[in-house]
Amino acid sequence: MRSDESTYDRHRLGQWLAGEARAEGVSRRDLLRLAAAAGVVTAVASLPETAAADTPAPGPGIVKPLPPEWFTIRGTNAETNWAALRGTGFHTPVDRFFVRNHSSTPVLDQDTWSLKLWGSGLRGAPGVDRPVEFDYHDLRRMPSVSIDAFVECAGNGRSYFTTQQGDTVTGTAWTLGAIGTARWRGVPLSHVLERAGLTRHAVDVQPRGLDEEYVSAGANLGHVRRPLPVAKALDDVILAYEMNGEPLPYDHGHPVRVLVPSWVGVSNIKWVGDIEVSAQPLYSPWNTDFYKLFGPAYPEGGSAPLSRQTLKSAFESAPGATYTAGTRYQLTGRSWSGSGGIRLVEVSTDDGATWRPARLHDRPREAAWSRWSTDWRPTTPGPTALLARATDTTGRTQPVRTTPNTQGYLFDAVVRNPVTVLS
Repeated sequence: MRSDESTYDRHRLGQWLAGEARAEGVSRRDLLRLAAAAGVVTAVASLPETAAADTPAPGPGIVKPLPPEWFTIRGTNAETNWAALRGTGFHTPVDRFFVRNHSSTPVLDQDTWSLKLWGSGLRGAPGVDRPVEFDYHDLRRMPSVSIDAFVECAGNGRSYFTTQQGDTVTGTAWTLGAIGTARWRGVPLSHVLERAGLTRHAVDVQPRGLDEEYVSAGANLGHVRRPLPVAKALDDVILAYEMNGEPLPYDHGHPVRVLVPSWVGVSNIKWVGDIEVSAQPLYSPWNTDFYKLFGPAYPEGGSAPLSRQTLKSAFESAPGATYTAGTRYQLTGRSWSGSGGIRLVEVSTDDGATWRPARLHDRPREAAWSRWSTDWRPTTPGPTALLARATDTTGRTQPVRTTPNTQGYLFDAVVRNPVTVLS
């Protein structure tokens, strides 16, 4: 699948150069950067560097309560504190699930909401004024599926680029709490696309949210939207209307959101209102200026748009925790990967000098995390650090260092958790 995604990116860039692609709200300069990333354009030295996303305004605009023992507020977002997840089970409780908003949470009425599908990839090529429409109750009457999957912001762990590696990056300074795993129930997107009249000519599927239009660097970029290759849309994507057995809460996409297993969080459009199905490749600011990798290690035009998430581990403990020498503790945590299940987790309690395997409490599962634990009886007072590193079913292990990128995406290095042992 990953090689297919790479081939798809190169193919659609070629289509754009041939005049066969459309990019609503994306400048030709941005698209030239895309072309440079694929190696099909070589002279882009005069282009400016990608614009950084604006710093979110203060005030979260979030509906649910955000008790400080559970959340750290970051602009319009709320990061889950890992200590709040200890003992909560496999699924993240909805009241502790992180919130990533581009603006404020809209409060939508499911009885007046509808989903519009339109575009050149549908039979009859209905335009935006003649969409195929389904209301909330239409979706609830369709065959449903339930899946366990995490949703994770692409910038999760961003702060460690600076605190561990000394790299300068832009964006919200998440630690590791911009992730949650839930049981999602909804309608396979493939079923809805077929009902809407999907044709063999369709190449891109672009959901769009109903939250406020997003303004960055003085430019109105419109509603959050990001195209998916039709192959992914027909694979495992669902239109979710339940989360952990209850209707979606407002902050998590009520009444319906897109759920794209294993992919970066921005692909999981909340409050979805319409889906364009296109026979032409589509671009938006969220796969050109944002959610690509830029920096010295990458082509001048940046990497291909981000798709799958990376590999991470986190302890279920508070930063700077203290422990008493001679006392036995059980350390717990979770590891996850966008490429496969977790088959091994190793833990160090002496700042990386020695490692031992942790006990896994969940079978390896694609698109979901695994819980783990290990016993520790510290003996030497003083500062140390706890480390955890995971290996997934593809054989990939967390590295010591992550290659930096200017917007701080996909941090996957082993994280140092400084702690103090008291006498």
